[in-house]
Amino acid sequence: MRAELPARLLPLVLAALLALPAVPALAAAPADGAAVAWLPAAADADVDRAFAQARSEKKPLLLYWGASWCPPCNQLKATLFNRRDFIERSQAFVAVHVDGDRPGAQKLGARFKVRGYPTMVLFTPEGTEITRLPGEVDAPQVMAVLQLGLAGGRPAKAVLQDALAGKPLTASEWQLLAFYSWDTDEDQLAPANLRAAQLARLAAACPPGETQTRLLLKALAAAGDGQHPPAAGAMQRQRVLAVLADASAARSHMDVLTANAAEITRAVSTKGKSAERGGLIDAYDAALAKLSVDASLSRADRVGALIGRVDLARIDLPKEAKTVLLRPALITQIREHVARDDREIVDGYERQAVITADAYLLSQAGLMAESDRLLEANLAKSHSPFYLMSDLAENAKQRGDKSAALGWYEKAWQTSVGPATRLQWGSSYVRALVELAPQDAPRIERVAGSVFAEAGDQQAGFEERSARALQRMSQQLMAWGAKGGHAASLRQLQRQLGGVCAKIDAADPQRAACEGLLRGGGKPA
Repeated sequence: MRAELPARLLPLVLAALLALPAVPALAAAPADGAAVAWLPAAADADVDRAFAQARSEKKPLLLYWGASWCPPCNQLKATLFNRRDFIERSQAFVAVHVDGDRPGAQKLGARFKVRGYPTMVLFTPEGTEITRLPGEVDAPQVMAVLQLGLAGGRPAKAVLQDALAGKPLTASEWQLLAFYSWDTDEDQLAPANLRAAQLARLAAACPPGETQTRLLLKALAAAGDGQHPPAAGAMQRQRVLAVLADASAARSHMDVLTANAAEITRAVSTKGKSAERGGLIDAYDAALAKLSVDASLSRADRVGALIGRVDLARIDLPKEAKTVLLRPALITQIREHVARDDREIVDGYERQAVITADAYLLSQAGLMAESDRLLEANLAKSHSPFYLMSDLAENAKQRGDKSAALGWYEKAWQTSVGPATRLQWGSSYVRALVELAPQDAPRIERVAGSVFAEAGDQQAGFEERSARALQRMSQQLMAWGAKGGHAASLRQLQRQLGGVCAKIDAADPQRAACEGLLRGGGKPA
């Protein structure tokens, strides 16, 4: 049994952890085959048993929600879950893995308010949520945030309430808020539409230092609309420039900087070819260039820096623009970087995470044919090739090849594995058919009917992610049926869906979710 740490020592513990020297994000897996003892969970009873174990052992519980195909999930497996220090630390908590494709898993998603893959949530033994862990930062930083909960830290919600009320916080509590996974918050701490303003308030209240800088960068990333008052924008722009000019600071905040280059730039500069925006983009690009070759970062982080550079080059282009003007040296670096990744990566998890990012990088850089070749060459090497097929479909769609796009969407659906995944990929195929081949009513009717039938055969076909995928498909089908003479096809689908819904127990909330489809109910979240 773990000895309890006095609360008064918590700030000292975290401070010591954060003072440790940085280590590479990618650590070799233990040679002795040690691994985290994940408890698989696919139903309430599974989780209840895990919490009972947590209470009996007086340990927190870490819930990891993911999917086998998800690139960020595979990145966690390649850079965090296989680290010896994480494996050793896992003995201090009960580790629970919820695979979104297990029967009943989507119902658990609703219970714990988790939607996007991956999400990591730390709970007290009694089931109170402490914090949502960031999956995109360096492993040592994740470990430091995790330690807050393991040492008896307060829930992030309570800390946030005190911060917004002007009450004093410890340095470790400010760290908890700064490293909280706001991207997977799901309105637990703040509604999405208020997040930017709330983060800005936190940044203004936080004592000066790295923690305040991180909160400011997250606030700017959440805003990203360029609508701030000029005086505030100018002041914030200088803060951003200072971070970009400091190699150590840029390295510390690399996750926010690389993933939100365009958003942060928009938030503190005026759209167009102004001197302020041009200077900021040049400084930003220089900082990202250094991060893209920083050997202490994982391969995924380095390709993320390159994607950030391309995002900056595309900042004022329409999202669907097929061409972008890049410096020849950057194009050369992109090609060399991608080729090196493809040549050197041997770990399957890392390959799934990095090669898909490399393919996206190539497509955003206007190198569509090279993106296709990379994806096609990796289909046989991927444990979830249907994900790569979806990327191939998007590439074909972007270049205007409707036939190829629909072919890849169909292959992706046919080869997809797992109940929730199959509904997600099936609904994507239907939506692509409606968009790219609206005249092909028989095909749309056949595929949509198959997807609805498959949902009806599943235990949780109308729960959480599956329900949202079907809602998006339903709304697009309704718009399609209302025009172009497809009302008869829509009526046939409504009749078929009615039969599916009738088989669901009237007391099951999934019955109402099913009946709301194709009739205007249930807007997708």
